[in-house]
Amino acid sequence: MKNRQLYLSMLVVGLSLGTAWAIRGQFGHEHGASWAGAIGCLSVLLVAKRTDWYTKLFSATMAGALGWGIGGIMSYGIVVGYGRASDFINVYYGLMMLFVIGGLYGFIGGGLFGLSLASNAKNPVKWVNLIVEMVIGGVMFYFFIIMEFEWFMTPPRSELWAACLGMAAALTWFMVRHKQYSALRLAAFSGLGAGFGFAFGNFLQVLGGVSGIKFNFWNVMEYSIGFFGGLGMAYGTFTSSWEVSESEPKKSSQLFPLLMLVLIIPFVVWQQSFDTKRIYETLININVPDGSNLFAITEWSGLVLILIMSVVWLYKYYFGRANTVNYSYQDLATFFIGQLALYTIFSLIITGAFISTYRIEQYLYILNLIAIIALMKQTQPIFSDRPIQERKWLINTMGVCIIIAVLAFIAMQSHGELKGSHKRFGEEVIEETSK
Repeated sequence: MKNRQLYLSMLVVGLSLGTAWAIRGQFGHEHGASWAGAIGCLSVLLVAKRTDWYTKLFSATMAGALGWGIGGIMSYGIVVGYGRASDFINVYYGLMMLFVIGGLYGFIGGGLFGLSLASNAKNPVKWVNLIVEMVIGGVMFYFFIIMEFEWFMTPPRSELWAACLGMAAALTWFMVRHKQYSALRLAAFSGLGAGFGFAFGNFLQVLGGVSGIKFNFWNVMEYSIGFFGGLGMAYGTFTSSWEVSESEPKKSSQLFPLLMLVLIIPFVVWQQSFDTKRIYETLININVPDGSNLFAITEWSGLVLILIMSVVWLYKYYFGRANTVNYSYQDLATFFIGQLALYTIFSLIITGAFISTYRIEQYLYILNLIAIIALMKQTQPIFSDRPIQERKWLINTMGVCIIIAVLAFIAMQSHGELKGSHKRFGEEVIEETSK
């Protein structure tokens, strides 16, 4: 029964972050990852059913959202292309580097979320110190790895993965130094899940592409990142020990994280994605007549929805409340469903799927949402305290690397030269760099 509840809780979080990350594929970058990360963190709080965490509903979710969003600065388009090569060295390199990139997404996102859960009146997290240390770590790693040593992962694209690696290193040292071992465990499993999910997702994308099936297999890869990242984040949370938070934060402390989640992040997603040119090309491609009112409706409907929902959320969770913070499970469930539903609607709008069925994967998001709602009330995870075992972690990580090697071997055997493939090593690369 105990394991069944753990696996069910992990499944709900995996479905939630997987769906949100697949939706993020329409928006990309830091803002899209932040909204998806927020939904993943909300799902953990939802299935945990810990009343002492309800007061951290917005602060913990914002911390996790910003953590997952930081990874959005990393470029991985060419790395995905390495995984589409036809030789083992390049394919394995590509999948392993996706493991690193996905791992950084999950580690930073899970780490900041975990620290927020662990923070309490007796042992508060020194956020200012942490931010300064992470910035310094990011700058130092980027300077030495990229500018001095020139250890490039994905030339000629951005190498900001090194900055993320530096931030992850600083975050790790902060958690070890302050004995935040539960947060460290959450970060490690979140990173392991997202890293494997990225590599496995690219493997699925390659096999799906050569199968001839007409489907958006790039979106399958994105779903895989979120699904396995969510599994890891949930497992790390429910197999760690967390002190009961008895402090009741002031109402005023809820306003900024609430504004970030309901207004600022969604507005940036809209502003960066709903541009006139993109909407025009999308609607023209699905045979919407030039000059139709649908162009303006599509462009501005997202902003209208953000403003309406912001008013609703701000009244329900802030202005309509007394001076104390006292949220319930139903409050959390309503906010979670509302955020995931709005993100889904954004995806349907930006792709034109609300008037055309050419993007069939869009409707799978709705099915996922229905499944999540059906399953979430059945969860009642039992927390356990499993210690950090460095040797076991090392063995498990090596095991994942071996599994990825097997995936690379299978992938390279499944095809010849593919469109969009790239090579990091080989004669072509040497010739290109010598010109």
